[in-house]
Formats: sequence, C-alpha cells, structure tokens
Amino acid sequence: MNKRRGTNGLVLLLILGLLILMFVMTSTSSDATQSYKYSEIIGYYERGEVADTTLNLSNGAMEITLMEDASQALAQQEAEDQQAQQAAGWGQVFGSQQSEVYVNGTQRQILYTMPLLNQFVNNLDRYKEIYETNNPGQTWSCDFIPATETPFWVTMIPFILLSVIIMAAFYYFVYTQSGGGKAMNVGRAKVKDQAEQGRKATFADVAGADEEKEELEEIVEFLKNQQKFNTLGARIPHGVLLVGPPGTGKTLLARAVAGEAGVPFFTMSGSDFVEMYVGVGASRVRDLFDKAKKAAPSVIFIDEIDAVGRQRGTGLGGGHDEREQTLNQLLVEMDGFAANEGVIVIAATNRADILDKALLRPGRFDRQVYVGLPDVKGREEILKVHTRNKPLAPDVSLRTVAKSTAGFSGADLENLVNEAALLAAKRGRKAITEQDIEEASIKVVAGPEKRSRVVTPKEKRLTAYHEAGHAITHYYSKTADPVHEISIVPRGMAGGYTMSLPAEDKNYVTKHQMEDEIVGLLGGRVAEKLVLDDISTGASNDLERATSTAKAMVMRYGFSERLGPVVYGQNPNETFLGRDFGAGRGYSEEVAAEIDQEIREMLDEAYETARKILSDHMDQLHLVAGALMEREKLTGEEFRTLMTGGTLPSQEAEPQAPHDAAAERAVERASAPGTQDDAQAAAQQAGAEPPAAQPAAEGTDSPEPQ
Repeated sequence: MNKRRGTNGLVLLLILGLLILMFVMTSTSSDATQSYKYSEIIGYYERGEVADTTLNLSNGAMEITLMEDASQALAQQEAEDQQAQQAAGWGQVFGSQQSEVYVNGTQRQILYTMPLLNQFVNNLDRYKEIYETNNPGQTWSCDFIPATETPFWVTMIPFILLSVIIMAAFYYFVYTQSGGGKAMNVGRAKVKDQAEQGRKATFADVAGADEEKEELEEIVEFLKNQQKFNTLGARIPHGVLLVGPPGTGKTLLARAVAGEAGVPFFTMSGSDFVEMYVGVGASRVRDLFDKAKKAAPSVIFIDEIDAVGRQRGTGLGGGHDEREQTLNQLLVEMDGFAANEGVIVIAATNRADILDKALLRPGRFDRQVYVGLPDVKGREEILKVHTRNKPLAPDVSLRTVAKSTAGFSGADLENLVNEAALLAAKRGRKAITEQDIEEASIKVVAGPEKRSRVVTPKEKRLTAYHEAGHAITHYYSKTADPVHEISIVPRGMAGGYTMSLPAEDKNYVTKHQMEDEIVGLLGGRVAEKLVLDDISTGASNDLERATSTAKAMVMRYGFSERLGPVVYGQNPNETFLGRDFGAGRGYSEEVAAEIDQEIREMLDEAYETARKILSDHMDQLHLVAGALMEREKLTGEEFRTLMTGGTLPSQEAEPQAPHDAAAERAVERASAPGTQDDAQAAAQQAGAEPPAAQPAAEGTDSPEPQ
C-alpha cells in the first residue's frame, strides 16, 4: 500500500514538473521586451532616430540602437511617467522591465520582437533613406541574422509532451476512480487477515461451549499433526458448519481455531462473493481456494454463508444466475474433480434450513456443530471471561448473575457486563456493584427509564392496575415463573412492565405452562375491565403475544384435543421467501375455521381464568396497585410481602455509591490474581440476591421476551 502511494506521488510530481517546464519554455520564448508598442518602434524608424539595427530573420528578435537625442527624450519621458505613478500611489509598477541598455554611455539599445517581420523588411529601404536624409554624412547600419530551419522533430516536442501529460492525467483519473486499480482485481478474493486486524483469539477466550470446542480442537490437532491421523487412515472433515442463534459465538469459535492452529487462516463473508458483475463470485471462489491450496495446510472461514449458499432454483421469476454460479463453483472447489487436501472450510450461519442440500452433504460439510444458548454453567464461564479486566464489588456473584440470566446468549452477557460498567463509571464508582448489574439487565431488556415523560394521574392509575393484574395472575398460576420486579416507570416503548424471573433453565415447555403464560398476559386487560370498567390500548402487545402462543399450541405443538397431534402450516419464524412464497397452507378451509375456533376458545378460557383470579383477590389487586402508585417500583420480595399480608417499610433515599475505601478494596481484590472467585464465593455464602433477570415481561405495550 505504501509503495503504491509512493508511485502515485511520483507520477503527480512528474506531471507537475512537466507543466512547470512547459510554462517556463513558453514564457521564455516570448520576449520580455514587449512593453513597447509596435507603433512606438515604427515611429523611431519613421523619424530617423534609429542608428543601428540587428534583425534575426528566424524569430523577428531585434536589437535597436537609438540616436543620442532620442535616447535622452526616452529617458526623460520614463522619468516623468515614474514620478506620475509614484504621485498616484502606485509605486514601482510591475511593467517596468530592465530590457534596455546604454551603448557608449549615451545611446540606448532596445530589445524587441517584430510581429510583422515581412512587412518590416520590405520597408527597410525607406527607413534607410529617412535616416540618411535626417542625418547627412552618416551611414545607416542594418545587420541580418539568417534564418535557420528547425528540424521537424524539434517542433513536435511540445505537442508530444502535451499529449503524454494529457494521457497520464487521464490514466491517473481512471485509476483513482476505479478504487486504486481495484477494477482490474474485481475477480480477486477479498481475503481478510486476522493478524492484520489485531483480533486474535484462542480457545481460552471461548467459554460456555465445551463440546463445540472439542469438535474444533480435533481439527486444530489435525492441522498441527497430520501424521497422527494419516497412519490410521483417518480423513479429516473437509468442512465444518457452525449453526446456531445469533450471538452464541460462532465467529468467535472460528477466530479461536485460527489462533490455536497457527496455520494460514483465510476469512471472507458470504456477501463478499456477491457482485453485480456476472462471474465475479465464481472467480473469487477460485482465487480464494487457490490461495488456500498454495498455503496448505490452511483454514478457510466463510461467515454468513447463507448469503451465497442458499437453495438453488428458489428465486422469484427464475434463479439468480450470479449467485447460483458462485454456489456451483463453491461446491466444485470443496469436493469436485480436483484434489483439495489440506484445506479445511469452516462456515457459520443461523439459517441452515435454507442452505442447498448439495452443500450440506458429507464430503463438503461433513459436520454440523450446533452452537446453542449457554446453560447456567456456560453463562457463568462467559461472565468470567467478560469480567476478566473489570473490577467487581464484593456483593457481586457471577453464579447468581448466571442463574438470573436464563436465555441470554454470549453477546447478551457481554452487553450486560459492558452496560453495568458504563453505569458504574457514570455513578462515579470504582467497582461494578450488584445494583449496576441489576439496572443494566433491565436496561438491556426493556430500555432506559424515561422519568422525564409526563404521565397524568389517570394514566398512572391505569398502568398501576394493569401491572398489578399481571403480577397477581402470575402469583396464583402454579407453573408461572415468580415475579422479579414491577414498575410503572416508562421504559423504551413500554409504559410499565412486570418481569418474572425463571427459577431454572428450561429445555421444554409444557401445555400447562403455556396456558398459565396466556393467563398472565391477559391479566392486565382483565384488571382494567374489572376496576376501571374500561379497556385501553396498553394491552395490544399482550394480546399479540397471547394470540401467538395459542396459535403455536394449536398449529405447531399439537396441544389441541379437537385437532389432534397434527402440525398445520410452516413455522412462520423460518420462512424462506423463494421456497415458501408459492407454497399452500397445507390444510383446508374447514380446518382453518376449526383452528380459529380453537384459538378463540383457548383465549376465552384463559381470560375467564384471569377474571376469576382477580375477582377473588380484588383486595390484593387494590393493595398492589396502591403501592405501585406510591412507590412506582416493587421488587419481587416487596410484592410477595404484600401478597402474604405483610407491610412494606417506609420509603428511604436511594442507596448511595459504596464508600471509597470499600470500593478501593473491591478493586484490589478484583484485580489481584486468583481473588475474584474468592470474592464471588464470599458473596454467595452471604446469601446475595439474584441481581438480574431474563424476564418474561408483561405490561403496557411492553416488549416481547427474549
């Protein structure tokens, strides 16, 4: 890159130098003595005031020697002109050129270029007669310098130089407009080097994915010691496909393979193969594998491979020729006629269902490694990685944070820790406390608080009863998760929220759990109807989620006794436009009517259950709503205290930041090697509360759960 920039600078300097040279040549070729007018020069000859003339017949350059009287008159005129200019404030003007010299001290010599050379030569005899008539006894002298014929190639030099400069400028313009010569390399693979990007990772940076690391460690070992596998006749997989939800660490695992293997690692995105020019994608695939084969053993990583590897023949109105050509070339390179030894392809996607079947067969992608959401142990390990360089206060226990963040991916946990660090810095703390993590977890899910929003007392009362209805229906539902926090402070798009904290990770969801979930979602609407005798738009998101849950129970999970264990239609969350756009529903109109009726009956039954719960516990509904209007927030413990007949303590000021000395001790303990786990263990023994939650949030236009 530096060499190219130096070449460009050299070309620019060369062009600039040629332009300056041409300017100097043209400026010097034009005589600087043109300050005299043609009429003035001819006037000297007409008056017989020129004593001697030397004329160059090639270019018309003249040396004119004036008589003494004419020289004195010219000098006097110039002096008067200069005085007039100085009086006018002009000073020494730029037009006064020292092109005259004195001959014998009295006669002035003028240098001039005659424009009308032929006409002047024809009048020389007449000028001679005028001179000799006015100056009897003196002889007029006129010397000629004969014209020399200039070679043709010399006259062509300026035109050649000008043409070269124009062509060089045009080439430089086209070169820069094409991205510094990239137009000539459009078929080259845009390979990224991890070492140059400075983002080297190892398996030590990957947490919560032990089985996935084992699969990839086998590939790393093969790259380091191929003989160990070859002696047993084992063939290493040609390709490994990493599949999983977004944010689970698929790209990080690929970077860790590059850091551990110590072999050339070529990485590209699936979109890097797609261009508007036909054939460019296939050319880049060939170039990528050529580079990898030359550097074998090596690893190729293709991120978001679904951009180029989706099923063929699924384009609307015909296939996408360029993308399908690129996919065909990729299939051939991975397992075609040519040998592909020593090159391992790793790819990542979160939509394996839309990939072409020929790409997924053994011999191309031999293995599919599913990288799912981490469990509680994996979340704790991920939190340890992301808090490695962050000081934690003694009240923070990563184990309890991991238990309270069920459903969080690795990216969610990294964002959670970063938000907590930002909050701690904003509050002037020297260590991240439990309160910071608690606030960050809610902020990540529901957005920041909007305390500046003006809320009328009527809307505040409506929101309080709405959220109280959610909380009480949760409390009396057998399988619902316990309530973690209730708030009527607006956050994001929600006017309030009720968060429930899952007690443990769930791999399956039962029918009763989904029914109780619908009851909890409808609790806010029922509370509005019972207490206010009116309903609002605040329950729109609750109704949408309740309807979606009931629809999934009927159409996907076979929970309907009337319709039986049958799946109706496709999963709406995994629609592939090119494949599913023209597909039918897969069931008749009569079945569709039964599905609608079954969904309606489920929702009506849940609505009636929520109405009965709130009607039987109306006093608790008023109690919780009143506490919300007074305090705006209730923790899970405070809510359970009210529900069991207890009394809440009086409100106190918000807790202040830890004392500086305590914070400094926390920083020392967190930064000292081997003491962070001890501090977490001490916090666990002290019975620290779970600081954060991955909630199922219901509320006034509350966001969907993650």
